[in-house]
Amino acid sequence: MRQRARVGESSNRRSRTVAVLALCAAVVIALTGCASGSDAVAQGGTFDFVSPGGQTDILYDPPEGRGKIGPLSGPDLMTDDKSVSLADYAGQVVVINLWGQWCAPCRSEADDLERAYAATKDLGVQFLGINVRDPQRDKAQDFVIDNQVTYPSIYDPPMRTLIALGGSYPTSVIPSTLVLDRNHRVAAVFLRALLAEDLQPVIERVAAEQ
Repeated sequence: MRQRARVGESSNRRSRTVAVLALCAAVVIALTGCASGSDAVAQGGTFDFVSPGGQTDILYDPPEGRGKIGPLSGPDLMTDDKSVSLADYAGQVVVINLWGQWCAPCRSEADDLERAYAATKDLGVQFLGINVRDPQRDKAQDFVIDNQVTYPSIYDPPMRTLIALGGSYPTSVIPSTLVLDRNHRVAAVFLRALLAEDLQPVIERVAAEQ
């Protein structure tokens, strides 16, 4: 009986050891999967995406209740040895647009985004694109040239920078656009292609906030 008890105890210890090792391995894998590497960097912030009733146009007011996205940076799409970061635009309203050259709605809204940018940049507004799921950089660059886009984009095929938008942000929705206030808190989210007349009034309102 005593021998069988010792065998049982040994078996239980082995089971516990295996379980602990498996848990450690899972943690390591999870951390590795969330690592952003040197090509695109982002960490989660305090922004908690909420879309009441499945809305596609969401405004976050009052300003005191807005959340910040995490630090966001990555390689400039058009320049191999240059990076671009949200931190470069301290004190500015920043409009972040998620796009891909493979995305038909992205092509349809490109002119409207450029018009909204041209109309508001003198108000202290900066646009920043994040190019996603485009493994061929030259095709994404052709998109920018063909559509005469004058604001920068981060080149991020694996979408690593989107960690900065928080775990609940629907990163499968491309295109989508975020408007950040001057403290880089999320003032608005649009989960659809936009017209200039949809976006520009929101930008102007946020830019006028004290």
